[in-house]
Amino acid sequence: MSTTMKPIWASLALAALAACSQPNGSTAETGDAGETAARQGAVEAQRFTVLVGGTEIGGLDISPSDDGYAVEFEYRNNGRGPTITESIALDEAGLPIDWTISGASTFGNPIDESYAFVDSEARWQDATGSDQALPEGDAFYVPQDASPYWLAIAARALMSRDDMTIPALPGGELRLTEIDQLSVTNGETSRDVTTYALSGTSENPTYFLMDGRAFFGLITPGFAILEAGYEGEDERLRGLAASYGASRFAEIQSRVAHNYEGPVRIRNVRVFDPASLSLGEPVSVVVEGERVTAIDALDVATQSGETEIDGAGGSLIPGLFEMHAHMGETSAFLNIAAGVTSVRDMGNNNAVLGELIGRIDAGEVAGPRVHRSGFIEGRSPFSSNNGILVESEAEAVAAVETYAAAGDYIQVKIYNSMNPDWIPAVIEAAHANGLRVAGHVPAFTNADAMIAAGYDEMTHINQVMLGWVLEDGEDTRSLLRLTALRRLPALDLDSEPVRETIAAMAASGTAIDPTYAIHEALLLSRNGEVSPGVVDYIDHMPVDTQRSARSAWADIATPEDDANYRGAFDQITETLRMMREAGIFIVPGTDLGGSFAYHRELELYQNIGMTPAEIIAWGGQGMAEYLGVDDELGTIAPGMLADFFLVPGDPTADFKDLKTIALVSANGVFYYPTEIYPEFGIQPFTAVPSVSQPR
Repeated sequence: MSTTMKPIWASLALAALAACSQPNGSTAETGDAGETAARQGAVEAQRFTVLVGGTEIGGLDISPSDDGYAVEFEYRNNGRGPTITESIALDEAGLPIDWTISGASTFGNPIDESYAFVDSEARWQDATGSDQALPEGDAFYVPQDASPYWLAIAARALMSRDDMTIPALPGGELRLTEIDQLSVTNGETSRDVTTYALSGTSENPTYFLMDGRAFFGLITPGFAILEAGYEGEDERLRGLAASYGASRFAEIQSRVAHNYEGPVRIRNVRVFDPASLSLGEPVSVVVEGERVTAIDALDVATQSGETEIDGAGGSLIPGLFEMHAHMGETSAFLNIAAGVTSVRDMGNNNAVLGELIGRIDAGEVAGPRVHRSGFIEGRSPFSSNNGILVESEAEAVAAVETYAAAGDYIQVKIYNSMNPDWIPAVIEAAHANGLRVAGHVPAFTNADAMIAAGYDEMTHINQVMLGWVLEDGEDTRSLLRLTALRRLPALDLDSEPVRETIAAMAASGTAIDPTYAIHEALLLSRNGEVSPGVVDYIDHMPVDTQRSARSAWADIATPEDDANYRGAFDQITETLRMMREAGIFIVPGTDLGGSFAYHRELELYQNIGMTPAEIIAWGGQGMAEYLGVDDELGTIAPGMLADFFLVPGDPTADFKDLKTIALVSANGVFYYPTEIYPEFGIQPFTAVPSVSQPR
């Protein structure tokens, strides 16, 4: 469904595509908009290029006016992306007093946002509704859906403040931090720029570049927006963004990772047994190094040299497996905090992911064990620009050979723009090299053809179900592969095409990775309402995340659209029930970053008749078996790797108890989520367990 574009857009939406303004009392220098931008640096450019992995996918255009700016921002990757038009009016201090934003979000939700500061009152309207405030002194408004140019406006205001901080509306605080100074070149001339980090309203800082007071660009490890003419700096600057993030996460790791000397005894816990689907009697679990070494009765005393952790009668659960990840540093940390100690990455920037895995393995950052998928996409105007892009069957087969030769991939993943005629050869090459094959249904074919060709696993339930509702020639490389789901309520699930597909999957042993939770988010989120998948934790999240949770993904313009999208989710649920009853193996994964979303992914399967205990066993030991690592993972027993987590309650009785985690062991390194969450602006859920150091 979203592959890598979703994390890119989520990063921008939560951290870099808000907008802000200064309502009153600013200390910024006065002058018109153009002078403000140029002051203390070069004249600001008006054209910026949007790139993913070095591929140009769109642009950002800035047009100064007498009192502010007009902004146009658009890109397309993976057949979708935002289209944003802004009008920004500045006061005499060069700060916004009127801001209008229109267009459409990545998944098509219309944008109609506005902000105004008049007579000491701030008023705004966004996808969540409308509100107002009377700020006490200076405050920035942080809209949901502005272009990255807000960074320049915010930076110029914050540079003028001694502490480079300011309260934000609707909540939080914006903080500007100087990170680095460097030189950039367009091949003819060089200039000096400064890297800044902006933080305070979302989970992570946003890294961007300024030439004095002029905007130069936004950088992430996989995504960049750079002043036109400087595209050649893309790879280097994205590498610097990765290094900034690595330094930040390494510093966090140094404070939250507990590598205790000697054995660790977790006393008074009930261990979940996936074979019996039950919790045992209270025991102590002993870990030494990376493995469980003993499970003792409670009357066994803590030994000299052991660290003792009080489990307080809680449930000790084997580490979970998120089976549809697109890993980044933030999701690596937050998955660990959520008890997700293993993931299957379903497509990424291969070099960036490889570097992240290296840092996890070295203990420099927290992160789960990563099982890699080799992403293969056909080159087209709709391509997802990651993995390996190919233009012929020979190149597609060569991509398989490349992944096989690397030795650290378990499968290849086929994507939307692949020519269906190439798929049999790709599958033959993959299977010959011991690799599985999973993927989307390429455009202009259907799931039946991919099942017959030999797919081992179908990716996303919509990719299967679209074959039952699309007309010949309809192109699923666009948002149609999502919006066409509103046709599902009219589908008869007892019809022959439906039953034939399900029977074919069952007969061939083709598994399904439904990404149930992302379909819930797509189909059931509504503007102004909390999305049902986040209700249990959203109040703990940063302001930007809370606002996103109250916004629709799709363009739901009419009551009929509303009913059809809700009905589509019901049809997906019933299809999954039918697949389970037919014996089709279901693989749980989110495509939403895992962590809290993975808890929701698992929870949803209660809708198709699974019990909490069955779900917990399936999400841990079941996936360990599926990946062939159950000899070391999936159960808590002497000799097994120490991947598990502690919850105070009993999730076998009430699945929601699984969402509140007090301790995680990942390969024998201990983490307390309550220490991790504040680093990401998240309010903790539990106390830290009592820890007694060795005698």
